[in-house]
Amino acid sequence: MVSRPALDDHAYVRSGAEQTAVKILVVGHFAVGKTTFIGTLSEITPLSTEESMTRVSETVDDLKGVRGKTTTTVALDFGRLTLSDRVVLYLFGTPGQERFVNLWEDMARGALGALVLVDPERLSDSFAVMDLVEEHGLAYAIGINHFDGTPSRTEAAVREALDLLPETPVVVMDARDERSSTDALITLVRYLQQRAALEHA
Repeated sequence: MVSRPALDDHAYVRSGAEQTAVKILVVGHFAVGKTTFIGTLSEITPLSTEESMTRVSETVDDLKGVRGKTTTTVALDFGRLTLSDRVVLYLFGTPGQERFVNLWEDMARGALGALVLVDPERLSDSFAVMDLVEEHGLAYAIGINHFDGTPSRTEAAVREALDLLPETPVVVMDARDERSSTDALITLVRYLQQRAALEHA
């Protein structure tokens, strides 16, 4: 298990510490595991705006390939993860449905980067989300979220399917697993630091 500092569970914003606060978006298509990811990592009780899916929503949202989906995020998920004494991440999960795209403008404001979660069996569902990330000028890493029973895909296959730049990080992970999820965020943060260093060189 990844060790975490003992913090007040309800202190959503830390005070009195000289830390760099970094806003990270956790994005992806519908039912890719964003809420699970933030719930796995957050050192505070995650703020979630999940609602039960209704018969009406089932006619709007594409449930093909989705197993056991009974709730959906209607506004945002929020969590916090302290990576070190100097860096704390504030994680904002966006809804995956196109009808909530109007929330993106506010949620993307001030974000340093994004972790894009993708389902290896539904890669084409990620195109619209990646377009939004790029439209907002966000640097990003790809987290290939493997679900039970899904066959693995090589990094090269995912890169080709998503038409990624060579430098874009790609990480294989499981949103339910703390260690692999933490590794995905660390990979993103290191990538953001490298980009910042190059820009200021």
